Amino acid sequence: MTHLADLDGRRVAVEVPATSANLGAGYDCLAVALEMPLRVEVEVVARPGHGVELAVDGEGAGELPADRTNTFVRALEHALGAARGEIPPELGWRVAMTNRIPLARGLGSSAAATVAGLLAGTVLGGGDPDPLALLAAAADLEGHADNAAAALLGGFTVAVPGDPPTALRFDPPRDLRAVVFIPDLRLSTAEMRAALPATVPLADAVANLGRVALGVAGLAMGRTDLLAHLTVDRLHEPYRAAVYPALPRLVAAARGAGALGACLSGAGSAVIAFVDSLALIARVEAAFRAAAADLDLSGRVELVRPQESGARLVPVDRAAG
Repeated sequence: MTHLADLDGRRVAVEVPATSANLGAGYDCLAVALEMPLRVEVEVVARPGHGVELAVDGEGAGELPADRTNTFVRALEHALGAARGEIPPELGWRVAMTNRIPLARGLGSSAAATVAGLLAGTVLGGGDPDPLALLAAAADLEGHADNAAAALLGGFTVAVPGDPPTALRFDPPRDLRAVVFIPDLRLSTAEMRAALPATVPLADAVANLGRVALGVAGLAMGRTDLLAHLTVDRLHEPYRAAVYPALPRLVAAARGAGALGACLSGAGSAVIAFVDSLALIARVEAAFRAAAADLDLSGRVELVRPQESGARLVPVDRAAG
């Protein structure tokens, strides 16, 4: 047996929040963590031919691949390999997921699985789960760091690429809530990125820069009213609306109902609206439902809190296995 046989039977459990990236003008650099968790427990099985055994409760049940192409397993083996060396073929995994994050809706399901795998693999390998090191690894695997930063650090995050990427977080304002319309429609991140132009007008870039600066400073000061500026975008949403024509109607409905701000969540199809009172919650939820009915777009509305904490270890289920 290999030098990794000592891991046989070891278990670790992690929990990672959903995330909403871009927040309108902050394309590929801003995100917020949301209380919509992915919980994963993994057990090492050092037995030839075992491979990957996967059980999923919730979103993705019956869909996620039960092999080494699974996003969580890929990240797990990446981190474990970095800590302990090459992963031998006889090392397998028993993975149990409880997932509330819808797939392909712009709520960070891929980033959450990647971060969960990196954290679990690092801990199993005896490494130091340093958030910035994990962020660099997640950016390598994901191709960008926005969702991963919020998944790792919690709260609102600003992430910029680099070697390594840099990220900062700040606490969400206390009364802020997110009303999220989650269509049944799924949108491919690759397809939504392909809709974007290679260059944009200078005036649009300048407009977004100002909105991001104002929005981030405002949120850090608790000025939720400045979400009205931050969530207006000129770099990606107008182009993505060509692929997702319901987007402008949904955003306008939430804003018309009094939302502090509303925008596409990540690459979509979810649309996120920010509110800070019970009255606003009710009005925005009703506006989303009415707009979706007019558009003949099936889906659901969820009220979600921003989450201050990011990825974390949680107790393993002693009854499992």
